[in-house]
Amino acid sequence: MPSDVEQWKDEIYGTDIRAHIERFAEEGWESIPDDETGAWFERFKWYGLYHQRAGQESYFMMRIGPPGGVLKPGQFRTMAEIAREFSTGPAENPIFGNGWLDVTTRQAIQLHWINLEDVPEIFERLEASGLSTIQACGDSWRNIVGCPVAGKDRHEFVDAETLADDLHDAFKGNSEHSNLPRKWKVSVTGCREGCGQGDINDLAFEPAEREVDGEAVRGYNVRVGGGLARNEPRFAKEIDVFVTPEEAVDVAAGISALFRDHGDRENRYNARIKFLMDEWGPEKFRRVLQDDYVDFELPSAGEDLRSEYSYNAGTTHGHGDHVGVHEQRDGDNYVGLNVLVGRIGADEALELADVADEYGSGEVRLTQRQNVILTDVPDENVDELLAEPVLEHYSPDPDAFQRGSIACTGTEFCSLSIVETKNRQVRYSRWLTENVSLPADVEDFHIHLSGCTASCAQPQIADVSLRGMKTRKDGEPVEAFDIGLAGGLGERPQFAQWVRQRVPADEVPGAIEHLVETYVAEREGEETFREFARDMDEEELAALCEPKETSYEDGFLHNTKRTWYPYAEDDDLDASPAPTNPDDTPVSADD
Repeated sequence: MPSDVEQWKDEIYGTDIRAHIERFAEEGWESIPDDETGAWFERFKWYGLYHQRAGQESYFMMRIGPPGGVLKPGQFRTMAEIAREFSTGPAENPIFGNGWLDVTTRQAIQLHWINLEDVPEIFERLEASGLSTIQACGDSWRNIVGCPVAGKDRHEFVDAETLADDLHDAFKGNSEHSNLPRKWKVSVTGCREGCGQGDINDLAFEPAEREVDGEAVRGYNVRVGGGLARNEPRFAKEIDVFVTPEEAVDVAAGISALFRDHGDRENRYNARIKFLMDEWGPEKFRRVLQDDYVDFELPSAGEDLRSEYSYNAGTTHGHGDHVGVHEQRDGDNYVGLNVLVGRIGADEALELADVADEYGSGEVRLTQRQNVILTDVPDENVDELLAEPVLEHYSPDPDAFQRGSIACTGTEFCSLSIVETKNRQVRYSRWLTENVSLPADVEDFHIHLSGCTASCAQPQIADVSLRGMKTRKDGEPVEAFDIGLAGGLGERPQFAQWVRQRVPADEVPGAIEHLVETYVAEREGEETFREFARDMDEEELAALCEPKETSYEDGFLHNTKRTWYPYAEDDDLDASPAPTNPDDTPVSADD
């Protein structure tokens, strides 16, 4: 029997939802029937709207997902203006204030505290700028992710920007592919570094070369079935298929249709393509794809470039996360700016839009490390750009701990999260910067903090992985983390090993301090941390990160999940300013 969600989607889904959003917006939040909130909130996701958590009734998160994270001139400014005008809440965040936008690990922007009544006007402003929230969430094609400097990178092997745009145009709003069993995440990598992170996506196109009719042809090998969530991470599997850029959209349509027809619609927990791949295996998957969904002969895979992958690969070669000043293939430069935990104040976002216009083309790009990139900066403009005051906060040369920090939304807004995340990771990174020394050759040290097992912060592929939990300390319930070590991607990707469970949040910095001190003392030559830890077993890894109390103080050890807003002066659920409290139906906020 189909799940409740499938039945709701059978009644209304896709572009038909727009008229209902506009109707509810006109009639007001209270017009949504209390016994139908679960159905409507699920449908709203297709248009990029997630209802926020208990105590924040009537407020929504809105996600905008441009293909490949590319924001054309004027688009970043539009989102900053919307954030300043519409994305302010009833209480201030103590670190970030009120009114900001979040860059996600899937090259999208999220806005919070959105009132339903304002959504139609926001839609109109976005669409006037060439942006849309269509399928930013929901059971359909999400925004295409990939190398954030596709089309600009002088190291690019094949033009991934064109394919990302082609896939976006082919599948956004396409009724044949708008109602899938679950979310559908697609990556396109065209560079030699692997920064599209194809291994952790449902469908990945990765650069490859194959001989066709005696000539070397550049295109993509296809991988299927990657993903991190549900405590069951998988790396995407090779299905022995090579596609040219011209064939890629047709093959993507076949794989999407295969998932649409064969994915599990009865059990949403088993509805991801990785579980179908587990059941079938790559050989059967390829056979069904060829026999039933593609009307031309699929060539076998070509020679891939995975041996050259350096992105989050635990190596010292390559240009990694794109932070800093880098030459484009046309002779201009792109400048990658570190955005600590991905959060940018609306006023500062407008300043970044100004400098993008003044010193570059006005284009802004988003990365899977929650950072931003300003492109098309001529040599003669670089020094003036770097001297701009806003770059003191969003730095092209950040400290290694801040450069490596990623955090998900957390209990600030997410109903699934168990712990506070963004403010905590900011405090962690600042304490580590002030108290812990990494070797001079280590430019970034990846610490990914996720509030639950949904893995929005991609913790399984970090040097240090933190996953929100609860425990007791001195007889009192406190927020805590499981600690994992030595995850990463590259030629030989590996998931972190979870070696410590339920460490009180205020003892985590001490565990990382001990870890780094041991690494620095015992590394051989210029070993990266992943190289240092590669051959250690679980017991040896656990010994590296002994929890301990330090001078670090944590203001969020209490149960932030049981507050209406963890940072409000009166954060009790009964003190919520929400106008009404409809059915509190949990929704997944994983990106």
